[in-house]
Formats: sequence, C-alpha cells, structure tokens
Amino acid sequence: MSGIMVVPHKTPRDFAFQYVGLLLFMIGDGVEVGYLSPFLVTCGLSEHAVALVFTLYGVAAAISAWAAGLLCDGLGCRKVVIGGIVLWTIPQVLFLSLAVPYHSAWGILLTYSIRGFGYPMLAYGILTLVVKEVRYEQRGLASGIFWFCFTCGLPTLGTVVASFAQPAFGDYRTFWLALVIVVAGGSLALVSLRDEQTVVLEKDRPERLGPATFLRVSRANPSLVLVCIVRAINSAATHGILVFMPFYFVHTLGLSNDFWICFLETIFASNIVFNVVFGAISDRLSWRGTILWAGGVGSSVICVMLYWVPALYGHSHPWSVYATAILFGLTLAGYVPLSALAPSLLPERKGLAMSFLNFGAGCSVWLGPLVVYAFEPLFGVGGVLYIYAFLFFFSGILVSLIKIPEQESAVFTRQDPAPHFSLVQS
Repeated sequence: MSGIMVVPHKTPRDFAFQYVGLLLFMIGDGVEVGYLSPFLVTCGLSEHAVALVFTLYGVAAAISAWAAGLLCDGLGCRKVVIGGIVLWTIPQVLFLSLAVPYHSAWGILLTYSIRGFGYPMLAYGILTLVVKEVRYEQRGLASGIFWFCFTCGLPTLGTVVASFAQPAFGDYRTFWLALVIVVAGGSLALVSLRDEQTVVLEKDRPERLGPATFLRVSRANPSLVLVCIVRAINSAATHGILVFMPFYFVHTLGLSNDFWICFLETIFASNIVFNVVFGAISDRLSWRGTILWAGGVGSSVICVMLYWVPALYGHSHPWSVYATAILFGLTLAGYVPLSALAPSLLPERKGLAMSFLNFGAGCSVWLGPLVVYAFEPLFGVGGVLYIYAFLFFFSGILVSLIKIPEQESAVFTRQDPAPHFSLVQS
C-alpha cells in the first residue's frame, strides 16, 4: 500500500499574501498597545486590575497558541486562520459596544480575555503552515519574515496608526478603526491559502493528542519542553513592560507620554529589522548558538539597562534611552531561530512540535504581566526588570541543553531540492 508525501519545497515568496495579511492583522491588534492600559484605568479599573486583565488575556492566548499547531494537523491551516479571525472580531465588538460604554469591569474582563484566543489562531496557523512547507535551508529566513510582519504590526505600526488616529478620532473610535484593519488583514491572509497537501497512510495517522499522550511526548522529547519554556521567556518582558513602563516613564521619571511611545516604537522598529537579519544569519551559522548568545545572554544584559538608562539619562541624554531600545529590539530578535528549530525536533509531526513552541509564545502573554502583578508591589519596577533579566539568562542555559535529532541536523547536506514528492510504501 502506498501514499504520497509532500517534501517541503516552497520558498517564503509563496506565502506573500499570508505575510501581508498577517502584517495588517497585527497592525490592527497593536493599535491599542500604547494606550490600552491607561484607557482601562479611565474606565474604572485600578492598575492592579489592569494587570489581571492582561494576565487572563494571556492565559487565553496561551491555550489558543498551543491548540493552533494541533488544529492545523487535524483541521487544516485555513480553518484555523478563519477561527482566529472570528475569535478576534466578535469579542472585540462586544467589548466596544457593551463592556466599555457601561464601564463594566466584568464585561471588560470577559470580552477582552476571550479575544485572547483570536490572534494566536491566525498568526500561528500561518507560521505552522510556513514551517511545514518551506524548504529546510530557508526555514530560518521564512521564520524571520514571519516575525518581521508580526512585530512590525504589533506594536510598531500599530502604535504609529494610533498616534495619528487618536488625535483625530479619540481613544474609543480608534478601537473601531483597529477592528476594520484586523478584518482587512484577516481577509487578505485567506487569499490563495490552501491547506498543505500531505497525504499520510491511515495506519500512520497520529493519534489524538490527549493529556496522557501530551505528557508522553514531552517525556520522550524533553527538548520540546525546553523550546516551550525558552519561547515563553522570550516575549514575557515585552508583554510585561506594556503594563507598567508607561507609568514608570510618565509618573515616576516625569518623562512625557510621547517619549514613552517613541521608546516603544524604537524597540519594535529595531526588532523587526533584526528579525530578518538573525533569521538569515542563523541559517548559515547556528540556530541554537544565535538563540543562546544574541537572545538569552544579550537580552539579559540589556534588560537591566532598561531600568537604569531612562532613570539616569532620560532627561539629560534621551538618545541613550533610544539606543538602549534599539539594543533590546536587536537582542530579542536573537530568539527568531526558535521557529526553525522547533519542527526539527519532531520532523515527522511538525504541527505537534509547533504546538509546543506556540504554547510557549502564548504563555509569554500572561507570564510577563503575571510577574508584574506578583512582584511589582514587593520589589518595584527595578525588581521586575531584574527578574526578567534573570529569566533571559536562564533561557540561554536551557537552549544549550536542546538536542537536535541527528537525522534532521544532517538534512541540509542530504536534501535534493529538485524532487517535490517522495513515495511512501508499506
């Protein structure tokens, strides 16, 4: 008995519509980033309650991110992307039409938390498809372009759109503008999007992944667990600083809100450029080495500087604050090769491998605010940033323990890119 198995052979340009659609979707998702926390305070929530809202939103995002890779294997990536669009737009409409106008704390908590299921479905559905179908030797580059589009929208261009829209429309109507952008991006992402054409023999189909199976896979492949933890640490600080840094800059240091917005934009402008740079470099050098030194060690050092440089030089030498932001965006980009590394750890079930990576990405959305929620009252802003710095350094140690299967690490020298299909026999 035989079946046809597709060998990864596509290039990043084959996913142009998906990349651009992702960019627009994340622009809409990122419009609120620079002002959502203060806006919720004006709706009657305390700063502490806002951290809880962000944490629950992150829990939903983590669940959704974990499920995205598995659902891509079971339902196909197109359905997952459609699900992401629906799970973003409907809760957002309820958030804007009911929860916010009535200043309902429970309504805000419920609708915004449910919306957390949305963007991971779309974004990681696209990422899973890309790493499944792009040829091995361009997987780092393809991942870098994905994260370029992701971070270019959230929050870099999103905050730029907000900076123009807020004076013209006000905070509330800017939320509606974001909804329009999200729908436009989601629609574009569906253009020419087809599920991967992989045919597997019935006896070779993977079993349903229940909790017991998930634990068994984790025990058999501990490197996947390490990838999950490292990915969670990667973006935790980014999500955390959105909760408390606006208040640190404006209220504690006496800097302007415009300074804070420009600082945030500088971090992500730097990050989107170096996402592509490190993605391409890591294909030629080392995925694991890039993550360890540029990501783990580099981010740890710069994270400490995020506290001291604005405090010491924010008023006298603002250029040094922006230089620190550039360096932070650069070091965060060092984690980009994780998206190329993860499917190499379980090459026969890439969707499952990506679910570990995506789950880590989703966990970062609540881990970052949770650190703020738990430790800022005890240790202040400096203590929180030192905790983030320790986590970055710890992630570098974990990366050094990741083991790539021998057969996958040698694929670059063995692969013949000409044939697109191979015959699977039993």
